[in-house]
Amino acid sequence: MDMQEFSCTWYLPCFRCGNRLGCQPDVRALLYLRLVYLTAGTLLAFFWMVVILGHRRQRNLERVFFFLCLALVSFFGCRLLALNAHLYYGTPPSGLLTFAWACLSLGLWFVPSLLVHLHVEYAELRELVQSAKEKWEWLAVAYVPAVALSPQLMVALRVGADRDFDAPSHALGVGFQVWLVISIGMAAYWQRKFGQLRGGDAAEKSLFRGLRWDFVALAAFLAVFMYMQHRVGSGTVSGFEGLLAILVLAPFVTMIREVQRFNFLDIGRQRNLIYAVFLTFVALLYLSLVRRASLWLDPYFPPEATAALLLFLPVIFLEPLQRMMRRLLRQTAQTELDRAQKLMGPINEVARRGDQDKLATYCEEWIAEQLQLAEVKLELGDYQNNPAWRTARLRQVGGITEIFEVHRGLKHVGRLRVRPHGAMVSGETYAGLELVSEQLPAAFDLCRLIEEKLQLERELAERERLALVGQMAASISHNLKNPLGSIKTILQVQMESAELPPGMRQETQIVLGEIARLSAKLNQLLQFSRPGVRGGSTAGRCDMGQVAEQVVNVFRHEAEAKGVELELRENPGACVVAASAEAVSDILSNVVLNAIEAVDRGGHVCVALRRSDNECHVAIVDDGPGIPAGLREKIQQPFFTTKARGTGLGLAIVQRRLEEVNGKLEVRSPVENGRGTRFSLTLRLTSSANNEPVEQ
Repeated sequence: MDMQEFSCTWYLPCFRCGNRLGCQPDVRALLYLRLVYLTAGTLLAFFWMVVILGHRRQRNLERVFFFLCLALVSFFGCRLLALNAHLYYGTPPSGLLTFAWACLSLGLWFVPSLLVHLHVEYAELRELVQSAKEKWEWLAVAYVPAVALSPQLMVALRVGADRDFDAPSHALGVGFQVWLVISIGMAAYWQRKFGQLRGGDAAEKSLFRGLRWDFVALAAFLAVFMYMQHRVGSGTVSGFEGLLAILVLAPFVTMIREVQRFNFLDIGRQRNLIYAVFLTFVALLYLSLVRRASLWLDPYFPPEATAALLLFLPVIFLEPLQRMMRRLLRQTAQTELDRAQKLMGPINEVARRGDQDKLATYCEEWIAEQLQLAEVKLELGDYQNNPAWRTARLRQVGGITEIFEVHRGLKHVGRLRVRPHGAMVSGETYAGLELVSEQLPAAFDLCRLIEEKLQLERELAERERLALVGQMAASISHNLKNPLGSIKTILQVQMESAELPPGMRQETQIVLGEIARLSAKLNQLLQFSRPGVRGGSTAGRCDMGQVAEQVVNVFRHEAEAKGVELELRENPGACVVAASAEAVSDILSNVVLNAIEAVDRGGHVCVALRRSDNECHVAIVDDGPGIPAGLREKIQQPFFTTKARGTGLGLAIVQRRLEEVNGKLEVRSPVENGRGTRFSLTLRLTSSANNEPVEQ
């Protein structure tokens, strides 16, 4: 049957009954079938276009998928337009048919290239295409045939060319038909590769397996269909159009079926988007049904009355819908409670380890993974009265970043900043995040309590260890200091004797120096083993400038003997800190002595004081070789030393004294040109009227 016979038999009114659809039952059935599958193809492709636009994920994959759906909308929609034009007009306007044919041909022309391009983009995301060169080679395979066969497209678009709306690929040439079948075969090949990826779950493999067989069946049937068209003519094979239409639409149906199970393109979590688009399409289809029913019943009933009756007809389904929604809402609520408990279980396990920093990092990674979000950022702190936070929150409300407040009762303890893959966070994910935000404070309270418990246990173990050290130090002091004192006294008496030979005098002086060194080490050991008091409760206040000057004067002679320049820099004005002069002297003495011992002859050590609003900052800087990177974490450990004659207690004493007065120590090495070390000490200032620290 040629196009002229098809037009006269199918579209023109019957002269006996005036029916535009004709009187032949098989003709009418085939016509209705075409209307159904062309409408379904247009709506399915348009459905995915709307979903991609609503999802708004900025990736090439979604862009290519959008244009592929646009090409299919042009193909199915323009065929539907031409069919409806013949039904309505009998002899449609030539301009309308020219427009429909041009859009149909262009849409069909780009389908093979976009189909291959879409699979290449997804393969790149799954790391099956690992280099830019390989990707460009595949893109050349996708678009070079379209360019090479473009003269045939120009022939088909030419005014006066044959417009076969029933077999448009036939008008585009055999080369295009072969390329169309090959591109669908390539899609099946890529789906097979996707299904072989490791780590995929059952739903993912089911999606790829279903799409692969859809493409295989479509390619095989399309090849047979086109071959039969060329051999026996389009009219003979028109009865197979229904099966071909089902195979063309099968991939779209498969994706819709699997979008919730596999979270296809990260859309599965945005159920509100899927439901909104689906309900919108159902509403539009129902309105279309109302219009057509009004026209069908026009001879028997007024169209306005028919439309009004059908518009109010869904009211009778209110009670069943209410029951169904109640069941769905209850199920959704239970699902979200289960999901929140599933989320909080591992979080509470990590909280029991007692590390809040690791807990915050784990919460971000775990919530993002389980709820399939692009990014989750947990920010702890009281932002309730922070104007900058309120401004940032208002600025982010209209974007793709959602903010969930984390609060304990009425007190804000932080916030969750969430960025989804698409345009918004879905309803069930939003509810899950709200439940998690309500339970996070309990997890952090548990973590803090366990952290404090572990800290107390560590301090108790440290005190027990120091008690043993103290006992050992007391024993050593009792057994060594008295004999050393007696030896020192005898040697000093001998030194006063004029009859002592010069050689013996020099050796005696060396022995006295060693005795002084041993006494200093014993004093340092006793000083370290002495129990300290935490929390800044040690009474005392002193002028940091005066203590620093005394310490520098004490060590100036030792520095000069070694050939090291020792310098003191201080800002004018008193710098009274909430610490005793003894504690400050211990701190400065140990740091300055370490700096002097670290630099070589001709080196420089600087002690600089600086006062801020409520703190006093002391920097001890030397130009020595610096601290090796592997030792920076160990220098404050007790009894760790790199000196041949050191005890390893100097910086440990500094750290203990700073803890007693709520001070801070920061170490930076190297300082400049790969050399030098900077010790920064920070102590709280105190008011002149009392010993209370200045509030920050």
